[in-house]
Amino acid sequence: MRWKLRTAGGLTALALLGGALAGPAARAAEQGSDRLGDLVNPFIGTQNEGNTYPGAAVPFGMVQLSPDTGHNTGYDYTQNHIRGFSLVHLSGVGCRIGGDLPVLPTTGDVTETDYAKYAAGFSHDSERASPGYYRVGLDSGIVAELTATGRTGVQRYTFPATDKANVLLNAGQALHKTVSTDVEVLDDRTVRTRISGSGFCRDTGPYTVYTITRFDRPFTAYGTWHGGTVTEGSAESAAGTGRNGAYARFDATEDRTVEATTALSYVDARGAEVNLRSAEGRSFADVREAARRSWEDRLDDVRVRGGSDTLRRTFYSSLYRSFLAPNIGSDADGRYTGWDHRIHRARGFTYYQNWSLWDTYRTQCQLLALLAPRESRDMAISVLKIDEDGGWLPKWGYGTVETNIMSGDPVTPFLTNAYQQGLLKGYEEQAYRALAKNADGLPPAAYPGVGRDGNREYIADGFVPYIKGGPHAKPGDSDYAHGASATMEYALSDAMLSRMARDLGHDADAERYTARSRNYRTLFDASTGFFRARDTSGAFAGPADPADSEGFHEGTAWQYQWLVPQDLPGLVDLIGGKQAANDRLDAFFAYEQLLQDPARTAREVWVDGPYEYYNSDKYNPQNEPDLIAPYTYLSTGQPWKTTDVVHAALTLFTDTPTGMTGNDDLGTMSAWHVLSSIGLFPVQPGYDTWGLSTPVFERVDLRLDRGYYPRGTLTVTAPGTSDRDRYIQSVRVDGASHDRTYLTTRVLRGLEALHFAVGARPSAWGTAPHAAPPALK
Repeated sequence: MRWKLRTAGGLTALALLGGALAGPAARAAEQGSDRLGDLVNPFIGTQNEGNTYPGAAVPFGMVQLSPDTGHNTGYDYTQNHIRGFSLVHLSGVGCRIGGDLPVLPTTGDVTETDYAKYAAGFSHDSERASPGYYRVGLDSGIVAELTATGRTGVQRYTFPATDKANVLLNAGQALHKTVSTDVEVLDDRTVRTRISGSGFCRDTGPYTVYTITRFDRPFTAYGTWHGGTVTEGSAESAAGTGRNGAYARFDATEDRTVEATTALSYVDARGAEVNLRSAEGRSFADVREAARRSWEDRLDDVRVRGGSDTLRRTFYSSLYRSFLAPNIGSDADGRYTGWDHRIHRARGFTYYQNWSLWDTYRTQCQLLALLAPRESRDMAISVLKIDEDGGWLPKWGYGTVETNIMSGDPVTPFLTNAYQQGLLKGYEEQAYRALAKNADGLPPAAYPGVGRDGNREYIADGFVPYIKGGPHAKPGDSDYAHGASATMEYALSDAMLSRMARDLGHDADAERYTARSRNYRTLFDASTGFFRARDTSGAFAGPADPADSEGFHEGTAWQYQWLVPQDLPGLVDLIGGKQAANDRLDAFFAYEQLLQDPARTAREVWVDGPYEYYNSDKYNPQNEPDLIAPYTYLSTGQPWKTTDVVHAALTLFTDTPTGMTGNDDLGTMSAWHVLSSIGLFPVQPGYDTWGLSTPVFERVDLRLDRGYYPRGTLTVTAPGTSDRDRYIQSVRVDGASHDRTYLTTRVLRGLEALHFAVGARPSAWGTAPHAAPPALK
């Protein structure tokens, strides 16, 4: 069966997706490999600001050993020089961070210390990447190979015959700004560093990482550099923001291969040593095989049948990226650095870090709760530890640092989702207290985070006032600069917290949060029929044109109007009823054009550029505010249109370097792709409601954790699903007819089989008033 959404030019949508990268992932699929990892193409998203990386990592690993080419977030497919293979990368972020300790093999004398100048040329013809492994042939004749464990990166360099085979360890340059660095050559096999850096969109931090690199054989010479000065035989070097590093030299005239293992710790040098010992004694080949097996085990949680090779490659590549973050933050001995900058020990759980919550609360955390509930529980506990250690819940956390990037209150739906999915047993009241503190107050002035910094006015007046540019008492974003969208995000979070409060018996709080969840209405301008920002006096602010609106973060009033998943019936009433809402949705999605040519509509009407967030009245499938929008039709009596829009948006995911729609944002867009392809989507983020749309595969087998899903498996079937037969005719849940457009987690837990009957025309399925996801009241 082939998936063939046709375009005006007679090409299929998957032909547009095609032109696949001529690499091992494509070839393996064509050869019928039974390894799911062979369907993964790590180069997807490495061009056109997808900001992914092709290097080596294991699921949720602390280390992401990957090449840096000069792009601000690491690797860009259009560039042809590698500055080094560094330890830390966040998949799909939009700002510079990580890139710690870029390591590069060279030959000859070491004279240059700027990695932009000593960078090695390469060709994509010599590159190979698969989950847990990366290989490239450099123009110098050196072959570099990378693999990883949870806390180490392992390198293998094969040199041409030479007695001056060097490995450069650059402590003073990274993707972020280095604040201070130390380098020590400990013995004839070992180099240790300490790197303090800051950055990520704005100057936040600093944070510190410790590394130790041990080679598999002694080096014949070594030295360090400071600034532009290289000193042979020097064993120590320290610097502030300047260049700083060390080199190790080997005789490769006969034994041409050098292997090295680099361990990382956010705690101290001892932690790096502990992490190194936990991985020592294993050859590169053994580590590579273990990494491959770990990915096979993860990917095997989802088995799909049907669809073309290209469709399966894009799907499994997205599933792969969904498991790259958050990342292990604790060392092998359980120690981690808390947000109070003190050392703590994780007992009975693994501590995780890197919280892109404004992005991930909408898709990725729900996918992980479904497929990796044990790790998801540890992740939720880790977020509670941030409050316990540092005094407040995070907003956008990198390592041990609050960056304050983005707006609203994303930590609330993140944690209420964990609660609703049953991941916080034993921590319910602790989580609730932390969330209530965050929802009702402001962090102390001495705390680096801003929390809900518009809370004072929001609680008093029902909205966050829009102040152009915003006051920035602390580094990062201010909710006042995005008063309209911040108000809507706060209201969404209040709705989710109200349900948790009611479950736990905090009835007065539940009533208060429920009332606040309707604060989105304070922004509605009846004269325009759209939400608008209000200024400090309460007057509507900015242009009345909803496509040219102000006060919305990375979007417009057209795009944010659908971000009311807690009360879509109320939103529909504001707009003027279901017919008016459907007319507006149709205009928003360019629905008539979409029916004629879905792929072209997606590419030429919806999408402008990766960072074109403003001055638009159309759906933006590349960014977070619109991720739920296609599912609004489930609440307006026209659920078949959800499938039309979702399947058009899926054509934006291809198996080429440009195949990511927007920044991946730590798996957010990839998780949207996975969930939408399966036909299950979290339409009320922070709650337990899963909207239904037509799967793109005839069969999907999900392997689920029996501790959370007693059946252990869930099979989703849609026989005959195709571009023509894509409309749901009926749904059966374990054989019983199901006429609603959603399921709950409680139903999913006991479910074994979800069956979609599909056809060529829309049906009456899901159109009854009771079929829509209910408002949260």
